[in-house]
Amino acid sequence: MRKATLERKTTETNISLMLVVDGIGKTEITTGSGFLDHMLTLFGRHGGFDLILNCQGDSDVDFHHITEDIGICLGKAFSQALGDCCGITRYGNFLLPMDETLIMIALDICGRAFLGYHVLIPASKVGDFDTELVQEFLMGFCRSLGLTLHVRQLAGTNSHHLIEAIFKGLARAMKQAVSIDCVFPNEIPSTKGVLF
Repeated sequence: MRKATLERKTTETNISLMLVVDGIGKTEITTGSGFLDHMLTLFGRHGGFDLILNCQGDSDVDFHHITEDIGICLGKAFSQALGDCCGITRYGNFLLPMDETLIMIALDICGRAFLGYHVLIPASKVGDFDTELVQEFLMGFCRSLGLTLHVRQLAGTNSHHLIEAIFKGLARAMKQAVSIDCVFPNEIPSTKGVLF
């Protein structure tokens, strides 16, 4: 079973996380932000990832450190669970429609961290959540996993829909990328012989 458990404590956040890559989408999320809880629940459900996450942090300041550090921890958990990435499909992409919104996600689990983020979210907040923090979450996730990720907005005007489509699309693309390649289940998916 591909799974990871980790804890990360700083002066700004205290995070415990358990991830099962080959799960059923069962989640228990507590971040202090209702909207972020909702997005991470959707991520687990749409990726089929079991995710138990508890974060206590400096929400009296804002949700910046909480959101960024959760992205870092989630990326580390995937990296730990996938190990040398033997047998994975490696690439994933998903085009996710949500009402008027259309988001494209394309990614490569390759050991090279890059985020191409081309999304204009009209509102500065959704609930208690600063919408600019979506990019911070994704940067933390990419850096700690070693993920190349492109996120493009093809259509959309509703801020909630845009962010929700990003999290759902990321989950679906990750689900593809971490799936075992039935043709090459015992090979590293690179001519170099290593990904990291």
